[in-house]
Amino acid sequence: MSIRHGLLALLERGPRYGSQLRTEFESRTGSTWPLNVGQVYTTLSRLERDGMIVQEGADDAGHDLYAITEDGRTELRTWFETPVDRTNPPRDELAIKLAMAVGAPGVDIRDVIQSQRHHTLKAMQDYTRLKAQALADVPANRDEVAWLLVVEQLIFQAEAEARWLDHCESRLVRLAEAAATEPSAEPGPAATRGAARALAGRTRSRR
Repeated sequence: MSIRHGLLALLERGPRYGSQLRTEFESRTGSTWPLNVGQVYTTLSRLERDGMIVQEGADDAGHDLYAITEDGRTELRTWFETPVDRTNPPRDELAIKLAMAVGAPGVDIRDVIQSQRHHTLKAMQDYTRLKAQALADVPANRDEVAWLLVVEQLIFQAEAEARWLDHCESRLVRLAEAAATEPSAEPGPAATRGAARALAGRTRSRR
C-alpha cells in the first residue's frame, strides 16, 4: 500500500494539510487501511525532502498547506503508468502458517484450514453486505466510487483465498490416501510424507 503515492494523488487536486489528507485518504479507501496523523506527516516530510511537494502557506485556521511540485506530478504519473510488481510478493501470513503446519507435531492442518475458511467466508459475507449498502444508491461522487472498487477487491480476494483453502484440503486428502497405500520408502520430502501419513491416520479415525 503506497501511502506516498496516495498522498501525491490527493495533492494533485490542490493544496491540503496533514489531517485533511488523512481524512480524504480514508474516505477514498473506506478506512480499509487507516492512517494515523504521524504516518501522514512523516510521509509528507519525506516527500518534501525529495522535492515532490512544498509547503505553501497556511489556511485561515493556521494549518500548514502542502502542494505538489512538477517532480511530484512526474512521480505520480509514473506510478499510475507502472504495473504493480507481482514478481516479489509480500509475505503472506496464511501461506506461511500452512507451510509450517505441514508435518508440525501436534497440529492438525485440516483444523487450521477449516478455521481459516470459516473466518474468510464470514469476512466475504461482511464485505458483500458493505457492497450492497454502497449500491443501494447510485454512487454520488468519486469517493463513493473509489470505496466501491476497494470493497469489490476485498470480496474477490476473499473468494480467491477460500478457493485456495479448498484446494489445499483436497491436495492433503490425496496425499493422505497415497501415503496410506504406498510403501514407507516412497521418495519425496520427509516432512510432506510424514504429514500425509499422519493425515491419513486422522482421516481413517474420523470415518
